[in-house]
Amino acid sequence: MIAGLDIPSTGALDFLALGALVHRFDPGLVPFRKATTATIHVSGGEFNTAANLADCFQMRAGIVTAMVDYPIGDLVAERVRAMGVTPFYKRFAHDGARGPNIAAVYSDRGYGIRAPVVFYNRSNEAAAALKPGDFNWLAFFRPGVRWFHSGGIFASLSDTTPALIVEAMQTARAHGSIVSFDLNYREKLWRASPGGIARARQVLSDIVEHVDVLVGNEEDLQAGLGLPGPSVASKMALDPRAFVSMMDAVVKRFPRIKIVATTLREVQSACRHRWGAVAWVGGDTYVSPTCELDVHDRVGGGDGFAAGFIYGLLTGETPERAVNLGWAHGALLTTYPGDTTMATLAEVRALADGASARIQR
Repeated sequence: MIAGLDIPSTGALDFLALGALVHRFDPGLVPFRKATTATIHVSGGEFNTAANLADCFQMRAGIVTAMVDYPIGDLVAERVRAMGVTPFYKRFAHDGARGPNIAAVYSDRGYGIRAPVVFYNRSNEAAAALKPGDFNWLAFFRPGVRWFHSGGIFASLSDTTPALIVEAMQTARAHGSIVSFDLNYREKLWRASPGGIARARQVLSDIVEHVDVLVGNEEDLQAGLGLPGPSVASKMALDPRAFVSMMDAVVKRFPRIKIVATTLREVQSACRHRWGAVAWVGGDTYVSPTCELDVHDRVGGGDGFAAGFIYGLLTGETPERAVNLGWAHGALLTTYPGDTTMATLAEVRALADGASARIQR
């Protein structure tokens, strides 16, 4: 048992996530205002974590989400199948003109001194229409779910998605599942959501009341939950002390929380980062090694960390080892195109053990 978490040893699913599926347009090194082509990646913070656990870590992972019956839905569903994730969909019919839609995310990758830029088209998004009562949670949790997960991006989509998250978490807790939440605070999304950014802290705080394991950095904790903390801008990016200094405030406000974890990233340029991770586990702090990353595509690195960290906890690794597995998988994920993993478990373990990038013959 780690930090008082009684992780179920068995269940029909190792991991179940609730969130929105999106398709991300990636024009490569060309900014969108000059782009003539783009690659489509299937994404969504909760799905990414499930896909990473299923594909790289060979866990039994599922996603509860919305699906739209039109060609973009077919594209997205194919990718869900390809990553080995079990889907549980509420299906929506498309009217042929206005939706409802699977959201589009546009991600300008940047290069060198040119920063990446992300913007959205989440108009008439099917996932935003999801509400309490849409899913029979007992059908999922009675057969056993070892770990349940959701995130702040899904919570920001409408006035019904936060209540759906809480409904699922309450059932998960009643059936012994570990509950985690990635704060994933995105000001652009909260500003456009019902009630705006003023409502974000109340919504996220209501959700975090039900959480065992929280993923989020000190900026997420301050902006998303309104917790007091040091100036984010004043600290070194890879110094975990600012994060650790907030843990007393976290557990005082949310006593259910046993673990808080996050990545540490120092952005030297769009394609050169220093990378680390830290976790606070029941009063003890664990910090990963630090590495220099030549970044191909930074989107999804945090979800990569979350997946590796959760895998470590699910498989009984020590907290230190779980942090290092998350750190290694998140680092590898930034070297691939797209939002989900192309790594193998052997590669993750090797990097966590200190492997280099020398050619393997």
